[in-house]
Parts: sequence; structure tokens; C-alpha cells
Amino acid sequence: MAEEVLLFGAWGSPFSRRVDMALKLKGIQYKYFEEDITNKSPTLLKHNPIHKKIPVLVHNGKPIAESQVILEYIDETWKGYPIFPKDPYERANARFWAKFIDENCLPVIHNALWGEEKQHENAVKEACEVLKHLENEIGEKKYFGGEAIGFVDIVANIIGFWLGITEEISGTKLLTREEFPKLSNWADVFVSSSGIKENLPPRDKLIAYLRTRFGTRNTDASK
Repeated sequence: MAEEVLLFGAWGSPFSRRVDMALKLKGIQYKYFEEDITNKSPTLLKHNPIHKKIPVLVHNGKPIAESQVILEYIDETWKGYPIFPKDPYERANARFWAKFIDENCLPVIHNALWGEEKQHENAVKEACEVLKHLENEIGEKKYFGGEAIGFVDIVANIIGFWLGITEEISGTKLLTREEFPKLSNWADVFVSSSGIKENLPPRDKLIAYLRTRFGTRNTDASK
């Protein structure tokens, strides 16, 4: 029986693109289903009834939800390109930083970009503080994973590509080369890497989509 790999995602979602990247790096053939996140399909809701979100990977009829969980599943299921390091400590460290990005970085970055004007200065300061931790972690390495793209790099795709676009739309610059030279260099290398650049959404199309979705930052201090 032929192996069936299905991916339910959304073209503009960095979380969905994480799974795209991992499957492509592994060389796995899969069938992609584009979801309208404002009108989710019954199939998506059946496969992810708890969170009702993309991405969802379905492997031989078995659904796996949540992008980081899916990445671990992909690495454990298929040989070939290693997404996680072999060393147990390094694997644990990769999980730590991936969790830090999703749980600590993304909320404060979102607040800095789209929050209210009266909280803007503090929000930007908080966002820069979490980015500084990533700056220190990348250090002199080419990638968070060392010499090859790994789990943390894939999870950080939202910082490597999406952040620059949302900065442009919101009018707030966070990831400056002056303050974060190492993280900025990583972002440049990451988005131009083979296996990554081919799986990024068209920049102009993404800008138009995000402008429609988020608009601009709220600068009305009375709200």
C-alpha cells in the first residue's frame, strides 16, 4: 500500500510553512490542501477538533496537529535530512529555544507591531529584549542548528522572513542590523538557503494579504 501524506495548511502562515520546509528538506512527497482560515473545511475540523487550526499533517489516515509536534513527528518517522540533533542535550536545547520563540517571542513581537500607541514604547523594549536572547544564542553559528538548518531555524522562520514584512506594514522596526547583527545575518542566510527560499510565499502577495488582515498599528491613544 502506497504511503499517504497529506498537509492541510494556509499559504501565508509561517506555521504551515514550517511543515512544508521540513517535508521538502526530508524529500517527502505529499499532497497539499489549502485552507481558508476564515471558513475552515469539515475535513480540517475532523482532523483537528481540539484547536481547529492549521497546520495538520495526516499520515496514512492518522492526523498530527501543532507545527512543532508535526516537525518532531516528521523527523522521527522519516530518515534522511536530520531536523533534530542526535545528542540528547542538544535536542532538549533545541526544544527549549523553539518553545521560547513561540511562547515568549511571538506574543511580545505582535504587541510591539500591532499594539496600542500608549503601550508602544514598552512593547518595543520587551520585544528587543527577547530578540537579544536569540542574538546571543545564534552567536557565531551559521544556523541555530550549527552548520545546517535544524528544528530551531525552521521554527524561527517567522523571524527570518515574516518579521521583516510585518515591520514594513506596521511601521515599527525591531530587528535592526545595528542592534542585532548576528540575528540579522542569520535571517539573510536562512531565507536564501536551498530548501527554504523555494518554500517562502511571494513577498508582494504576502504584504498585500497581511495588510488586509492586520491593517496598520493602532496609533489612537484614546482607545
